Amino acid sequence: MYWKYRRKAVFPFVEDIFYTHYSLFHIISATIFCMSLSIGIVGLPNVGKSTLFNALTKKQVPAENFPFCTIDPSVGVVAVPDRRLTQLSDLSKSEKTIPAVVEFVDIAGLVKGASEGEGLGNQFLMNIRSTDAIAEVVRLFDDPDISHVHGEVDPLRDIEVINLELVLADMQTVAKRREKTQKEAKTGEKMALAEMALLDKVMGVLEHGKLASTASYSKTEMDIVRTLHLLTMKPILYVLNRKGSVVNVDAEGLERWRVLQNFLTEQNAPYVFVDAGVENELSDVHEDERDDFRRELGVVENGVDALIRKGYEMLDLISFFTTGEKESRAWTIANGSKAPEAGAAIHSDFRDKFIRADTIQWDTLLGAGSWSVAREKGLVRSEGKEYVVRDGDVMEFRHS
Repeated sequence: MYWKYRRKAVFPFVEDIFYTHYSLFHIISATIFCMSLSIGIVGLPNVGKSTLFNALTKKQVPAENFPFCTIDPSVGVVAVPDRRLTQLSDLSKSEKTIPAVVEFVDIAGLVKGASEGEGLGNQFLMNIRSTDAIAEVVRLFDDPDISHVHGEVDPLRDIEVINLELVLADMQTVAKRREKTQKEAKTGEKMALAEMALLDKVMGVLEHGKLASTASYSKTEMDIVRTLHLLTMKPILYVLNRKGSVVNVDAEGLERWRVLQNFLTEQNAPYVFVDAGVENELSDVHEDERDDFRRELGVVENGVDALIRKGYEMLDLISFFTTGEKESRAWTIANGSKAPEAGAAIHSDFRDKFIRADTIQWDTLLGAGSWSVAREKGLVRSEGKEYVVRDGDVMEFRHS
């Protein structure tokens, strides 16, 4: 539907090949389809990080739908589970269904001293710096057959080890920037003085062993902070990894679990539970049978799907939809985006030459039974440039 208007006037020579896998539209929009939306998976050795990543990559979207995305084996392009898209695709009898996606990056293993280059520290820090958010895999299970790098399983200590390495790396970044800015500040230059004050503020937070994200910043300060690309400013999702048939810290309910709960509450930190081993095994089971197997194994929810959804929410992203016979697709935009900005997710013309967007919520469209019936009933709204797109909007864009 989104390409319905004036596509012949824009690209008349690709009319017949528009929907083939390697059409000109894919080439023009490759950077849009493979938008930078990535979550780095980090963790200490033997916490289940690699097992979780394997489970995620088995859910990878078909390469033909995103042909210009990464072929790096350490990156998995994973679909965001969304029943709304499936229902819209069924309604339109779409030939293709293309979900929103999140990239999960398997970051090199971390050990104490990573900020000083220990182990694969430098590679770890470089890889994580390029991601939008961090998923810290935290081991909850006691298993004598799987040793822990620090001996006893202690989830909060593991979190503190990882976060401290991020803090130490950021202290180096701030110190280098401060050394450079200090020379400019000596001249009395106003912007340099403001930056020095901000750098001192950030360094003070880091020196107390806290994440830079725990401080509050003015809009002006945030503009400077963003240029530092600090690791501890990235959103962190804690992935609490359980294991069946052994004792788990949360089931034990003793001191280790209480201190972890207190930390998560005090930090208002997002977290999900997952049994990475079970999810990895279930990835090979037919979808119709997975729920039955979960019940047999005592796993209440799909931890991988919960992780994907939570990561998407954590980055404050929403989905809007386009649907038609050729394809139904979920598009990722920042929460609060206006209609022209949403249109740019599809093609820059929908932003630069925006006229209006015909819009309806997904469930209203399903209730109507078709786009034409919804329009006849006056359920389809015509929205202008100032319209703030809502999660679940189904849209058609018109441009000059």
